[in-house]
This record gives sequence, C-alpha cells and structure tokens, in this order.
Amino acid sequence: MKKDLRATWPQALFTFFGPLALVIGVRWLIIEPFVVPSGSMIPTLLIHDHIIANKMVYGIHVPFSKKWILHWSNPKRGDIAVFRYPETPEVYFVKRIVALPGDELQLDHGILSVNGQRQELQPVERPSDADDRFEYFKESGHLVRYLDHEIASYASVKVPQGMYFAMGDNRDQSSDSRVWGFVPEENFVGSVQRVWLACEKTLPSASFLCDPSTIRWNRLLLGVR
Repeated sequence: MKKDLRATWPQALFTFFGPLALVIGVRWLIIEPFVVPSGSMIPTLLIHDHIIANKMVYGIHVPFSKKWILHWSNPKRGDIAVFRYPETPEVYFVKRIVALPGDELQLDHGILSVNGQRQELQPVERPSDADDRFEYFKESGHLVRYLDHEIASYASVKVPQGMYFAMGDNRDQSSDSRVWGFVPEENFVGSVQRVWLACEKTLPSASFLCDPSTIRWNRLLLGVR
C-alpha cells in the first residue's frame, strides 16, 4: 500500500518555517542581540560585548521601520538605549540617555547639570586592567571615564520636544549628541540591561561571533546599569 503523504506536507512546512517564524517574531517584538563595536561606552560596555536590547520596554515598531504600532513608554534618564543613528537610520548606536524632552543640559568641567541639578563626580579607584591615562568617576550610580574631566565642557542646551540627548560613558572618546545632535523618539529600539557574552576578539570571517579562545568569562550574563 502506498503511504498517503498529503497529511505530512503541512507538518513538514510547520517544522521548517515554525522555528524560523518564532525567531523572527522574538527578534521583532521582544529582544534583539547586538555587538558593541566601539569603546564609547567604556567602562560600562566594552568592545565586543554582546548585548540584548529589550524591545518591549518602549513599544512595538512596524517591522523594518521607525513607525510605532504601539508605544507605551519613553526612554528615561540613565537608560542605556539602542537607537537608530539619526544621520544614518540603518546604523544602530548604543549610548546612555542623559536628558529628556524639555530638559536643559550643560557640561561644565566634566560636571553634567540637568535642569540646574549637578551630577557630581565621585572619584573611584581605577580598575586593575585599566589604562593609566584615564580618570574614573561615579556619576548618578554609574561609572564614567575621562582623559581629563577639567577640560570637558558643553554649552547649555534645551532638548526639543520629541528629542533626547545621548552620551557615551567614555566621555572624551564618544561621538554622541554633543557631535551629531538629538535622538528622535521614534529612533529608539530598546534598552540594555545585560551583557550575555563578551570577548576580546571576534572571528575574522564573522565579526558578530566571538572567538571562543578570547571569551571574557567574568562578563558572561553581566547586568549593566
């Protein structure tokens, strides 16, 4: 007797496309992985840190678009956020949000002020593996790094409605809102709370994959703030 294969075709299609649809759905709606390409967020995030952006924290976008389907929350001061680079939306940046729409911001000799409230710098001990050229400080509960905080200044500016001001924690070596301007609200992808994998180098043939021999074991599943 010949076996009736008609009933097996839907099963085969579901077996093939089901997991693919699940992965695409999770990446679109819930979380999306990214690899940190630069040192602009040192010491919080290091080069080749593999991070996960929580996409549910702000809302849901139309796939492959900046338009919102649902939008229920806005970025907050202190969020480490992934967003589309305003000048080239196909490129993603990760920075810290330091000022919200309507805020007045100023940087004076390394001291960040928002709406007249100074974010005082508290000196901390330099990490054992850190470059001796840099100074490390705690600012509002997170670490920042300067080559020389005394010369770091930025004129007072008011953030327009619908816009945000983003800065890197590596203050003297970050291209951020001080250089290219504000981040539109619709550009935000999600917030970052954790490093799930980290390494010194990535594979030459695939820059998004860690070289297993250079994994930073002390940063696996590391929470960041």
